[in-house]
Amino acid sequence: MAVNASFSPTADANALHSVVQMDTTGILSTFLNVLNGFSGWTIALTLILGLIAYDQLMYIWNKGSIVGPLFKIPFIGPFLESVNPNFNTYHAKWLSGPLSCVSVFHKFVIIASTRDMARKVFNSPNFVKPCVVDAAYKLLRPDNWVFLDGKAHVDYRKGLNGLFTRQALDQYLPGQEAVYNEYFQKFVHKSQVENKGEPVQFMGEFRELMCALSCRTFVGHYCSEAAIKKIADDYYLITAALELVNFPIILPFTKSWYGKKSADMVLDEFTKCAAKSKVRMAAGGKKDCILDFWVCSMMESEAYRKKVASGIEVPASEKPTPLIRNFSDFEISMTLFTFLFASQDATSSAATWLFQIMADRPEFLDKVREENIAARNGDIHAPLSLDQIESLPWTRAVVKETLRYRPPVIMVPYVAKKAFPLTDTYTAPKGSMVIPTTYLALHDPEAYPNPDSFEPERWISGDADKQVKNWLVFGTGTHYCLGQVYAQANLMLMIGKASMMLDWKHKITDQSEVIKVFATIFPMDDCYLTFTDRPSPA
Repeated sequence: MAVNASFSPTADANALHSVVQMDTTGILSTFLNVLNGFSGWTIALTLILGLIAYDQLMYIWNKGSIVGPLFKIPFIGPFLESVNPNFNTYHAKWLSGPLSCVSVFHKFVIIASTRDMARKVFNSPNFVKPCVVDAAYKLLRPDNWVFLDGKAHVDYRKGLNGLFTRQALDQYLPGQEAVYNEYFQKFVHKSQVENKGEPVQFMGEFRELMCALSCRTFVGHYCSEAAIKKIADDYYLITAALELVNFPIILPFTKSWYGKKSADMVLDEFTKCAAKSKVRMAAGGKKDCILDFWVCSMMESEAYRKKVASGIEVPASEKPTPLIRNFSDFEISMTLFTFLFASQDATSSAATWLFQIMADRPEFLDKVREENIAARNGDIHAPLSLDQIESLPWTRAVVKETLRYRPPVIMVPYVAKKAFPLTDTYTAPKGSMVIPTTYLALHDPEAYPNPDSFEPERWISGDADKQVKNWLVFGTGTHYCLGQVYAQANLMLMIGKASMMLDWKHKITDQSEVIKVFATIFPMDDCYLTFTDRPSPA
């Protein structure tokens, strides 16, 4: 029921007069008279100053004893300097203390820098949950599975684990090899035909390669070449919209607006792929991508439920594990989009650094090439299984060391579901962002001697594999990366095949080793390379 459903200026004036009459102390009358003596500008300025004071006081209160600026720029905080994030600024922040803070717009942000502090955040699902950034809820959709918490998240994840088993990953390899074969020839054409052998920036090419690889692995050939190219081109806009610090409201022609349009396009395309897979799998088609395997799991679960419902006695051995429900085409699309979201920028970053580092350190590339040719008995096009790929010591070592030396994901945002006691003397307020960084753990000199040097030998003759607490490349805890084996194996497959099929040179600039932060990290100059075909071994 509406209490004040109608408005009457006369009635309201009479009511105010009555209230003033009842104000026996005269306080209300005095207050109204004082307000009447102020101009509108004076009142507005007073309110603004009051809000600024409140903003500062809340920041100081939330900051407590941890490291951070003494005061903040009113309301926006360091937003303007964060529009173009600087790695050195981040690094200095991490080194300033185990916990430090900033406040941007309405978000109070706590950075957990040390290995142990980062692990505490990763391993505290009762206190925190992944939050990405404000725009992520709008782009990925608020009911996406990645935003689930507790048992709901665990149960959903169980239904996806089967898509990333070693047996499943083995079956995706032929399609991935085909993508690498295709794009390596594109790299040579771009270098030798389009650019006459002159080095050009290849970061964008690696982004397209990894997008094509992900799409083929996730949705197979249900997605056309044109659609994959469109997704690869536009995914840059999605990444920009999901930067850690961005304008919190989606306004036309802003990064968030362009990102939302691109996300809608990807979701629509993946929804169509899901519908096609359901038809093809129902007709007995061969499974050749993650989507097919997932749809078949749904069909098997549904068939089991129907048998049980009809009274048929079904042996326990025939019960699908896990038993999953039927997901709508759009629900499937949202999940596949999160796979792309998790893989695209991270693998693009790793691929870019890997090609640059191998060009600059040919002694390691030679070792990778030699062992890959030997593993294939001289036939560079012979396929390898997952076990064979992972058994190549130098290939594995250069990939592991690249991920340690230049970790793609340097920060993972969480939100405090409730007051979170991070230390004996500091508690993160409910609703604050708590962001563990992986970088310092992966550059800890106690775990990895000479941490700022690229030394793949540490994974062969050293004890790098024993530093499991520091290996935070893929996170840890209940939200660790589902595709960590998939990602590492793919990078090993990629650099192994490239070493046999291609020669490449890197044009070193004064920006080559400067780190650019764009969701993940890249060389500031976007990696100048030139590729040529490599003669087949005799």
